[in-house]
Amino acid sequence: MNLVDFKAISRWLESDEGLRLKPYYCTEGKLTIGIGRNLEATGISRAEAHFMLENDICRVMKELDEMLPFWRELSPVRQAAIVNMAFNLGTFGLTKFTKTIAHLEAAEWVSAGDEMLRSRWAEQVPNRAQRIAEAVRTDTFPE
Repeated sequence: MNLVDFKAISRWLESDEGLRLKPYYCTEGKLTIGIGRNLEATGISRAEAHFMLENDICRVMKELDEMLPFWRELSPVRQAAIVNMAFNLGTFGLTKFTKTIAHLEAAEWVSAGDEMLRSRWAEQVPNRAQRIAEAVRTDTFPE
């Protein structure tokens, strides 16, 4: 039995399919990404989803380092809460929570949580907002 040359096949497929880093519709009208990955028929695996999540968390953390550098001084639970909020809102969206940010910087945990819940965001994702606000208030991960 001959071994398959994955590198050669990969180069060939990338040449024929192209490489697209954002979703697009192929000639058959199927939502596709990468090198011919038909998202409608194949989707992604759990491992691929977690790989992308890890990359997204790292991206959000880098953005937070640039936009809200004090976040690294928070406890691990509060850091995770801020990453969760930035992940949902986008880091730029999080920066619009000026009162919440001021309370976080002043270590006013209850007030920070209260401010989170006074937002349109909390109306849109009430359960998530409540969990994040409670984590900030109590310094404990949700159960």
